[in-house]
Amino acid sequence: VIIGSLTISAILVFFIVPLTIIFCIYLSNFLLLIYQRNNELKADPLSDVWNSVRKTIARFWDIYARIWHGYELHGVENLPEGPGILVYYHGAIPIDYLYFLSRLYLWKKRLCLSVADHFVFRLPGVQLLLRVTGVMPGTREECLVALKNGYLVSISPGGVREALFSDESYQLMWGNRKGFAQVALEAKVPIIPMYTQNVREGYRTFKERRFFRQLYEITRLPFTPPYGGLPVKFRTYIGKPIPYDPNVTTEELVEKVCKGKFLFSFQTKTAVQALISKHQTIPGSMWKALLERFDKRRK
Repeated sequence: VIIGSLTISAILVFFIVPLTIIFCIYLSNFLLLIYQRNNELKADPLSDVWNSVRKTIARFWDIYARIWHGYELHGVENLPEGPGILVYYHGAIPIDYLYFLSRLYLWKKRLCLSVADHFVFRLPGVQLLLRVTGVMPGTREECLVALKNGYLVSISPGGVREALFSDESYQLMWGNRKGFAQVALEAKVPIIPMYTQNVREGYRTFKERRFFRQLYEITRLPFTPPYGGLPVKFRTYIGKPIPYDPNVTTEELVEKVCKGKFLFSFQTKTAVQALISKHQTIPGSMWKALLERFDKRRK
C-alpha cells in the first residue's frame, strides 16, 4: 500500500500540470461548442463573428500564464504590420506558444495562424478549437494563402522531434527542413525568430532512448510523455525580422536563419539560437528558472 501510494504520488507530481493543461484545452473547446450552438454559428471559424469568444479564451490563457509562469512577452515591436513567418523553438509542451498567441491577440487584436504536426488533427475533441485559433496542417498552398490575406504564420521547423528529443541544452533539431524559407521567398515576407526563456525548465521529456526515437521515426507519433510543470519564469522574446531579399535563394535564406547573420551572429549559429544564447542559461536548470520567477531585479 505504501509503495503504491508513493508511486501514485510521484506520478501526480510529475504529470499533474501537463494533465491540467490538457484538461484546460478540452475545456476551451467545450466552451467554443456551447458558443457555437447557442448562437447557431456556421461561419468561417477565422471570421470576426468568433472574436468575442476568441477573446474570452485568450483572457483565460493569459491569466493562467500570468499566475503560473509570470509570463512576459518582449519584442512585439519587431512584428511587421503585415504578413510574416514566425520561426520558434519547440518546447516539450508548447504552452509558451499558446501564451504568446493569447497575449498577441489581447494586445494587438492579431490572429497568428499556426502550422502544426498532422497527428494534432487526429486528436479527438479539439477540432473546433484548432479551427478558431487558426491551427492548420501547413501545406505550401495554405501558408501562401494565409500570408496573402495578411496573417502572421508561425512554424517550428523542429516540430515534434525537437519537442521530444531536444533537452536542457536547447539544441535545434531542424534537419533539412527548408519549406518555410521557400514560402517566405514566394510570399515576399520577412522571417521573425522567436524563443521562450526557460521553456525546457518548465516541461521536459525523459532522456532519449533509442527505442522511443525509432518508434517516433516509424510512426511519427509522440510516445514520450512530457513531465514537470514547475512555475518557472517564462519570457518570450521576438527577435528582429530577417527581411525579404529578392536576390537570395532558398538555401541562402535558410543559411541566414541557421547561421544568424542578422542576429548576434558573432555568438551563435542561428537566429533562434542567438535568442537562446542571449536569454538562456545552458544547460538549463529548473531551480534557477524557478528562482527567476521571484527575481524582482529582472523586471
